[in-house]
Amino acid sequence: METRRILWPTDFSGNSEKALPHIQSLTKLYAAQIHVLYVIQEIAHPMAWYGDSGEMHIHELTKQAKYSAKKRLDQICENFMPRGFFHEKHIAIGDPAQEILTFIKAQKIDQVVMATRGEKGHFQFGSVCEKVMKNSPVPVTAIPIFPDIAA
Repeated sequence: METRRILWPTDFSGNSEKALPHIQSLTKLYAAQIHVLYVIQEIAHPMAWYGDSGEMHIHELTKQAKYSAKKRLDQICENFMPRGFFHEKHIAIGDPAQEILTFIKAQKIDQVVMATRGEKGHFQFGSVCEKVMKNSPVPVTAIPIFPDIAA
């Protein structure tokens, strides 16, 4: 199996960043492309009783979230992606696990590298990582996260 396209889903947490050394190593080893994906959790579906202002408010919140995500992705790629290797930044909106799985197929990803839990994780193994591992058509490397180990 060739590893040419690696996906790193991030939630911008310190936990997520702990996968970076592994991603950097694989990128250099295989001369692979890195695809960095951030998923904005969908806020809500406006109902008729929200009126026009509810939909506009959600649209504005989503617009701001995209803007912030783009800035953060730019910072991460500038600071942490290996020089001279291709990397591409992506933003999706929806359920994180579902969007990651959709992205894997759409972008023909060969391998996923992600932390076992993200920012909101209260357990050793988070629900997003678990869903991705159980349903991914490609290998998933889950980087274990322990509270006492620094990023």
